[in-house]
Amino acid sequence: MARLADYFVLVAFGPHPRGSGEGQGQILQRFPEKDWEDNPFPQGIELFCQPSGWQLCPERNPPTFFVAVLTDINSERHYCACLTFWEPAEPTQEAVCSEDAAGREEEAAEGGSGRLSPGTSGPPGQLFAPKTLVLVSRLDHVEVFRNSLGLIYTIHVEGLNVGLETVVGNLLTCTIPLAGGSQRTISLGAGDRQVIQTPLTDSLPISRCSVALLFRQLGITNVLSLFCAALTEHKVLFLSRSYQRLSDACRGLLALLFPLRYSFTYVPILPAQLLEVLSTPTPFIIGVNAAFQAETQELLDVIVADLDGGTVTVPECVHIPPLPEPLQSQTHSVLSMVLDPELELADLAFPPPTISSSSLKMQDKELRAVFLRLFAQLLQGYRWCLHMVRIHPEPVIRFHKAAFLGQRGLVEDDFLMKVLEGMAFAGFVSERGVPYRPTDLFDELVAHEVARMRADESHPQRVLRHVKELAEQLYKNENPYPAVAMHKVQRPGEASHLRRAPRPFPRLDEGMVQWIVDQATAKMQGAPPAVKAERRTTVPSGPPMTAILERSSGLHGNSARRLEVVRNCISYVFEGKMLEAKKLLPAVLRALKGRAARRCLAQELHLHVQQNRAVLDHQQFDFVVRMMNCCLQDCTSLDEHGIAAALLPLVTAFCRKLSPGVTQFAYSCVQEHVVWSTPQFWEAMFYGDVQTHIRALYLEPAEDRDPSQGWEEPAEEERSALDVASEQRRLWPMLSREKQQELVQKEESTVFSQAIHYANRMSYLLLPLDSSKSRLLRERAGLGDLESASNSLVTSSMAGSVAESYDTESGFEDAETCDVAGAVVRFINRFVDKVCTESGVTSDHLKGLHVMVPDIVQMHIETLEAVHRESKRLPPIQKPKLLRPHLLPGEECVLDGLRVYLLPDGREEGSGGSGGGPAVLPAEGAVFLTTYRVIFTGMPTDPLVGEQVVVRSFPVAALTKEKRITVSTPVEQIPQDGLHLRSCTFQLLKMAFDEEVGSENAELFRKQLHKLRYPLDVRTTFAFTQGAAHTPGRPPRATKDKGPSLRTLSRNLVKNAKRTMGRPHVTRKKYSPPGYEHRGQAPEDQEDEISVSEELEPGTLTPASALKPSDRMTMSSLVERACCRDYQRLGLGTLSSSLSRAKSEPFRISPVNRMYAICRSYPGLLIVPQSVQDNALQRVSRCYRQNRFPVVCWRSGRSKAVLLRSGGLHGKGVVGLFKAQNTPSPGQSQADSSSLEQEKYLQAVVSSMPRYADTSGRNTLSGFSSAHMGGHGKWGSVRASGRSGGLGGDVGSRLAGRDMRGPPQANGAPPDSGFPRPQRAALYIIGDKAQFKGVRPDPLQQWALVPIEMFEARQVKASFKKLLKACVPGCQDFESGPTFLRSLEDSEWLTQIHKLLHVSVMVVELLDSGSSVLVSLEDGWDITTQVVSLVQLLSDPFYRTLEGFRLLVEKEWLSFGHRFSHRGAHTLAGQSSGFTPVFLQFLDCVHQVHLQFPMEFEFSPFYLKFLGYHHVSRRFRTFLLDSDYERIELGLLYEEKGERKGPQTCRSVWEYVDRLSKRTPVFYNYMYAPEDTEVLRPYSNVSNLKVWDFYTEETLAQGPPYDWELAQVSPEPPEEERPDGGAPQSRRRVVWPCYDSRPRAQPDAISRLLEELQRLETELGRPPERWKDNWDRVKAAQRLEGRPDGRGTPSSLLVSSVPHHRRSLGVYLQEGPVGSTLSLSLDSDQSSGSTTSGSRQAARRSTSTLYSQFQTAESENRSYEGTLYKKGAFMKPWKARWFVLDKTKHQLRYYDHRVDTEIKGVIDLAEVEAVVSGTPTMGAPKTVDEKAFFDVKTTRRVYNFCAQDVPSAQQWVDQIQSCLSDA
Repeated sequence: MARLADYFVLVAFGPHPRGSGEGQGQILQRFPEKDWEDNPFPQGIELFCQPSGWQLCPERNPPTFFVAVLTDINSERHYCACLTFWEPAEPTQEAVCSEDAAGREEEAAEGGSGRLSPGTSGPPGQLFAPKTLVLVSRLDHVEVFRNSLGLIYTIHVEGLNVGLETVVGNLLTCTIPLAGGSQRTISLGAGDRQVIQTPLTDSLPISRCSVALLFRQLGITNVLSLFCAALTEHKVLFLSRSYQRLSDACRGLLALLFPLRYSFTYVPILPAQLLEVLSTPTPFIIGVNAAFQAETQELLDVIVADLDGGTVTVPECVHIPPLPEPLQSQTHSVLSMVLDPELELADLAFPPPTISSSSLKMQDKELRAVFLRLFAQLLQGYRWCLHMVRIHPEPVIRFHKAAFLGQRGLVEDDFLMKVLEGMAFAGFVSERGVPYRPTDLFDELVAHEVARMRADESHPQRVLRHVKELAEQLYKNENPYPAVAMHKVQRPGEASHLRRAPRPFPRLDEGMVQWIVDQATAKMQGAPPAVKAERRTTVPSGPPMTAILERSSGLHGNSARRLEVVRNCISYVFEGKMLEAKKLLPAVLRALKGRAARRCLAQELHLHVQQNRAVLDHQQFDFVVRMMNCCLQDCTSLDEHGIAAALLPLVTAFCRKLSPGVTQFAYSCVQEHVVWSTPQFWEAMFYGDVQTHIRALYLEPAEDRDPSQGWEEPAEEERSALDVASEQRRLWPMLSREKQQELVQKEESTVFSQAIHYANRMSYLLLPLDSSKSRLLRERAGLGDLESASNSLVTSSMAGSVAESYDTESGFEDAETCDVAGAVVRFINRFVDKVCTESGVTSDHLKGLHVMVPDIVQMHIETLEAVHRESKRLPPIQKPKLLRPHLLPGEECVLDGLRVYLLPDGREEGSGGSGGGPAVLPAEGAVFLTTYRVIFTGMPTDPLVGEQVVVRSFPVAALTKEKRITVSTPVEQIPQDGLHLRSCTFQLLKMAFDEEVGSENAELFRKQLHKLRYPLDVRTTFAFTQGAAHTPGRPPRATKDKGPSLRTLSRNLVKNAKRTMGRPHVTRKKYSPPGYEHRGQAPEDQEDEISVSEELEPGTLTPASALKPSDRMTMSSLVERACCRDYQRLGLGTLSSSLSRAKSEPFRISPVNRMYAICRSYPGLLIVPQSVQDNALQRVSRCYRQNRFPVVCWRSGRSKAVLLRSGGLHGKGVVGLFKAQNTPSPGQSQADSSSLEQEKYLQAVVSSMPRYADTSGRNTLSGFSSAHMGGHGKWGSVRASGRSGGLGGDVGSRLAGRDMRGPPQANGAPPDSGFPRPQRAALYIIGDKAQFKGVRPDPLQQWALVPIEMFEARQVKASFKKLLKACVPGCQDFESGPTFLRSLEDSEWLTQIHKLLHVSVMVVELLDSGSSVLVSLEDGWDITTQVVSLVQLLSDPFYRTLEGFRLLVEKEWLSFGHRFSHRGAHTLAGQSSGFTPVFLQFLDCVHQVHLQFPMEFEFSPFYLKFLGYHHVSRRFRTFLLDSDYERIELGLLYEEKGERKGPQTCRSVWEYVDRLSKRTPVFYNYMYAPEDTEVLRPYSNVSNLKVWDFYTEETLAQGPPYDWELAQVSPEPPEEERPDGGAPQSRRRVVWPCYDSRPRAQPDAISRLLEELQRLETELGRPPERWKDNWDRVKAAQRLEGRPDGRGTPSSLLVSSVPHHRRSLGVYLQEGPVGSTLSLSLDSDQSSGSTTSGSRQAARRSTSTLYSQFQTAESENRSYEGTLYKKGAFMKPWKARWFVLDKTKHQLRYYDHRVDTEIKGVIDLAEVEAVVSGTPTMGAPKTVDEKAFFDVKTTRRVYNFCAQDVPSAQQWVDQIQSCLSDA
């Protein structure tokens, strides 16, 4: 029984103490005056009686009633029922408030707003003061309070004949039952009767209609938001003008939260004076009068619900997590069915008669039932996650939050996570976790109805039925006796408050009330104490939990198969079948991504542990650790699936013996996981273990007591810890005091022993094996952070000191170890403090633990030191041995192999991908850094792939991006440091360093790589260092000497040029005569042609000895350069400026730039118009960027038009000239002189063209027939002058890709070469649009400007970067990232190729039609070079040969100063500019043309890839430096062959190509059958372009195939290794994409036949012939067969494969010496004509006679051959040579080496007189017998020979003698 009311209080208006206008509440009387012992009087009641403030009113308001709630310090709620009425103010009250009447009236009006406003009563100036009757109670019976206070007010107003004291006394002494569904009728002694019903279950809240009202006011979505906000501890504020509504709303929200109790600030009605409470930082639910809405505006983190307006406002900074799906949507739909039952029927054609909706009270219960079901679904199975830590003296229960979330599948869910972390849930666990207690509706629901709820999910009607059933129970709980007698309470009459009250409310007699109270108290004391009868039972646990939403993850769908694999692998490991286990391991590691497989692994491993120990051998240990690491890497820090918990006993069980007495446990290998440093994990584990032991504690006695009933034991075992605890709690009161004490002690010692056990376990997993790595390790594990974050009960936080200790560097190892030890000790102490305090361990025990922890840690550190020492000595058995890469001659290792894993990148092929095939990646191996390359060699980690070697490498110089990454190693799955290297040769190395590679080594690798990639000086690159022994001794000079040395060098150049004037000049190459009609001179006149104008500057003659090596760099060397050879082939002029022939030659070769004084980036010799003097060129050059003035680089053999190149114009150039012409100035200023020079220069160019020269500018195009003049073709309607802006505009628009006249042809094909052409300008200047802005050329000028828009170098750079990412993506995001084709399009690379080809084809057309073209773009060394090179390649068949292409690159790219070093970022200085592949883009264009005209090129596509690779590789010196000037400075340009001794590495890429071409046809195009002397016009639309396979192909078997020596060393296919005999072996082999090289595995037919031929010749014992000779012979024979009448299509063997329409429309010519080169060779040694240096000419000549088919074979006829030492001529040493005796030609030839093709000399046997034995002379080989010497005497001289031994000497003498006798 409990008191209905504790206090009755009368509160009236009183003056404010500080005299302000407002009043304040004053307690007039309170009963009883003494506080109750169990319930002191609540302070501050007067504030809550008038929450809006105490104010006088000008009129008498009707009485009001509301209930305020006060919460005391013990969280007890006191309900204050307040009934307020108004009485006329007393004079004193009025006097106080008369100062500010007007303001007061306004306030009063404001304060009274919302109440009834009846007519005023009393005198006009009368004011009314409020008075409040207050009832304070701890019970919540609102209606009883309303009736009781109403009765007291009625007695006062109606003047009933009842003593107020009696009524109040009765009210205070009335007692009612607490709960249990009893009812009590009470009367206060005024003829009244009230029935009080108590609820059936005390724990269920009473809501009356408050929940239904809340939903009506705010709606479903808003209430759900508030519900989630209250649960997740946000601040909620209600606003309304009605206090009762505020109370109801707060009551309703609390009712919805059941079974959780709201434990934060709860104030349904907050007085105005306390509004600052709203800015408290803690969560709250508060109601405030809407009058104060303005004060709530600035609250930033408060959710405001306006009950009157029906809105909920959530601030931006507040995120309310929604309920997890599908609960959110299910709850929403059920609520709408309850609130609006007609919604379902609204659309029916024939709706049923309207269904009666529930009453408001019933609807209230239905809404609560929906939320009750929601909680049952949310918390289903929660009891399975409770840990019973203590049972006696009081239960201590902990909730395993992570396990609950994990098993419900809601780890990621924000809402549930916050609810479980909240205070309300903590209260729920401590209140409802108790195993033995009274149960209520929620317990039944969560235990027994879950299955039904799950089944009903998809049936709304069944859900509704369940809701109604629950609602019935809730209603019955509140109203157990529906048919109660009606209340009978007197009420005041209508408008009684307006009647003038006879008197104010009287003062009651305190004595009388006190007497009544005392009487009742005495009576109560005599009665026996009322015990609350509780029916306590064991709380049902319900079914085990299930996931809230069964997510069917497709990834692990075939789970059973995966588990089988895991089980098999483990059984193989423990049976010692290591090979089988190794095969299964990759599949197991993949399977372990799934939770089921990880659980399975833990269970299987448990089976192999006996007595907490399992000793393994090294391999088994390795496998087990690897699988454990894989399991743990996916565990979050909370370990919600219990994987780490299951593995924790195992890591301390599995071990291996390292040496006698030293055992290594698995925990030392699995420490790198974040879960071990999470305090919450350890707490959950600890409580779980304690529960197990405590359960065992109470089960043992049962077993001991009755051993005979063995069959009952299983049943006993199955009892959960909660069941055991419940039983123990039931028995507890019946136990004796001693027994109770004993149990308490047993439990405490159990907890204590577990705490020691866990201190040990934690030290195992937190102390690293190698304490020197400790700092790094601990930081990674985040131990320091977590210490401070842990919600520990220890107040003194040491996290700060821990963090500091990480930063302080200690000089001593011991100190450092202690540092780690300190951190671990602190971490363990915090843990121990927390769990022991919570588990009720005594303080003495706790102190003892604190003393033990440091000792435990120290002991463990000592054990680990021995383990660490021994583990270092272990042979690393599991690692495959490192494969050494093959290196080039001269290539040296800078860093030896660092063990790494090569991970798959975005290219699918290597990893098996969608294309299938084996997963050769990831591979395990090592990365090597050499002076030339970065090389990875290794083997696939997947053992099923087999023993394949994986090689991926690229030149260091090609590195474009290097980035540090952190990745998981594919096997151990441990996060490791890695590197991401991308190269411009389209290779990508994504590597993870093995853990044995320390971070220092990884950093060293990066530094060395950077150093090699960006050397300080080009001389330190591989191209220079590889042949270090052979480099000429040029001492490195300081920079300041550059000027003088260069000048000296230049002088020597000129001085030596005079010396060589009269001498025949020996060139390196031979050329056959050119095939066009007018060659400049006959070859005999050559020596006369090379003459230099003697215009030496004064003061340049200084002693030549200043720079020895430059003596050889003569003018003749300049003449020998590629440019000069090509100019002479093209007939472009002479080297003289004032000779008699000058008039006939339009152009001349000018040596004006021989000192590189005018333009440093141009070659020394330039082609300029004959009429321009050298001194004028200096002035012309000033008009152009970089002084690159226009020079001729090619002349058309047919139309005689010339192609010129230059840099872009400066402002003062042609542009200024053209602009100035329209506004003539009186006098020419100095600044314009260069412009005039330039105009003269261009005029001279125009005049130099034969068909313009004679007409002096009146452009007649005499070379073309009149048919070409009239038609309106593509160039029609252009003015006849052809020089107007119109034509320029037209050409420009064509060049820019927009043909303004006539539709474009299909595929972007160029127009036919024969279309009619109108008159044209003599010279077109193609330049950037920006240069030519606002230019209107004068009609009399003979040139036209063509402004075009081209891309810039920086756009090439950006485009290439995107192309690189598209072709070699860095990560395997196939789904999320853009597709390859989309990335390719975004890169705009093909668009740039299209522009280049388009412009080039247009220039070709202009040249072909007889107009000259000057390409003047950017600085003249990037895009200009690309365009002029392409134009020459398309126009001149010579450049499509191997020799010609080399010449083209040497001339246009090297001599004309393309900045290879700058664009390739070769040195540190160029690092910032980045890699810009201008040359590669040109090669791509050539490749596109090659694809369209495969028969027009002598070289193969591989040749282009080879150049593409090596122009960035820095293996050769060819593509280093930015100009000839720089190359001369370094002494690179003129290295004579004479200084080479013995075999040497190739310095030039061309030399390498030549050598390789002699051995293999890899650079040769078998389809080469040039039939076209016409130009090529390729399609250039993007749709016609193909992605170059250089960008996408990869050969992982050997790495890039462009270093030919390396590609050859790979082992031969296995069929050759098989023993002969037996059954014939299959010659098939599997060729994998991306692994094998397809061209090598499956060569084309011709290569195959040539190889076969060579093999057969070898078998026959004949020396094999060169492939080229064989091929030429076959072609010649084919040609003769193909044309019996001497005509017809040549090379019929090859023509058929090319579509006919792609031939250009020129005539098919018979193959003659077309486009071949002019021979400048006057070499006296004619015999060399038969060698391969002339093999191409030999091939061409071979058509003349049939005999020539056999000529080359004879030249290679070798009767006898071998090595002999030969004495050189007078004063020369002995040298070993390879001698060949040729009986057919009757000669003895000798070569430098056996493989050499170039003859060093010939001894004609016809001249031999005798062969005699010789004697050793000075310098002869020392170790050889004297009889091995012999001499051969000829008519000219005596040759001294020495064989290796006597027999071979005799053999040689016999062979020569027999040859002589045969003759």
